[in-house]
Amino acid sequence: MPLSADYIIRETTTNLWRNRLMTIAAVLTVAVSLALVGAALLLKQGAANAEVDWQRGIQVTVWMKPSASASEISAIRSELAQLPYVHGCTFWSQLRDYHEASKLLPPSEFSALTPSSTPSSIRCTPNQPQYATAIYDRFVHQPGVYGVGSPNSAIHAMEETITILQWVFVSVALVLLLSAGVLILNTIRMAIFARRREVSVMKLVGATNWFIRLPFMSEGLIQGLVGSAVAAAVVLGLHELLDSLANPNQPGSVLSQMRLTGWQLVGTDVVVVVIGVLIGSVGSAIAIRRFLDV
Repeated sequence: MPLSADYIIRETTTNLWRNRLMTIAAVLTVAVSLALVGAALLLKQGAANAEVDWQRGIQVTVWMKPSASASEISAIRSELAQLPYVHGCTFWSQLRDYHEASKLLPPSEFSALTPSSTPSSIRCTPNQPQYATAIYDRFVHQPGVYGVGSPNSAIHAMEETITILQWVFVSVALVLLLSAGVLILNTIRMAIFARRREVSVMKLVGATNWFIRLPFMSEGLIQGLVGSAVAAAVVLGLHELLDSLANPNQPGSVLSQMRLTGWQLVGTDVVVVVIGVLIGSVGSAIAIRRFLDV
């Protein structure tokens, strides 16, 4: 029997409508699971974008003791200036750091400070983020140094948090993807069971295996495709929501730094759709292999 697009579309539509509740459940499960996969991908790419900005803006601060002498401060500044892995340094006087502390510290803590008790500082930008540790190790015990601070620990903590969230999203998504595959398999199985007599008649009159299989295969493919299309729309909406929450007047905010390019968003949606099509195809293929004896 010759195959035609009209026959495949008609039979596929009939099967989907006959098992519409299972079809809706399968589509929704695919959509939810792939939306989580898309969210994890958005999070991963946004974190990578933000990490570039964080690393570019890393600054190491060498805090000098309030009692540090001018010669001790000069020696530290000279040594920092000679380091090949330091891009540049700026000296902040005690008075400048005092005014900075008035903006950053709560009133209860700031009231304990005076200009003379505030440490001066030397703020340096390393050529590469990994050199921040080298600066810390070299100057933390130098005479006149109160302490050395860098945002490496904060950045590391944020990266760990994002990694944990990614694994949570991916783990839940994998469970839901497995559930979606099983639902698609059961939907195809029910369609095969409902048409078992018709399939037997078609075999008797000489229908080829592919003539019988294709409507069932396209059924699973459509379920995966529709579910992934819904998930892609959810991912797009999530991106637009986060993009609208990013304050353009605060380019240093986390959401602004995690903003994705158009190509990154398109790539994420393409991956989501491809995974959905694969889930639908694999689910229908397994069902046909197990329950359709052709």
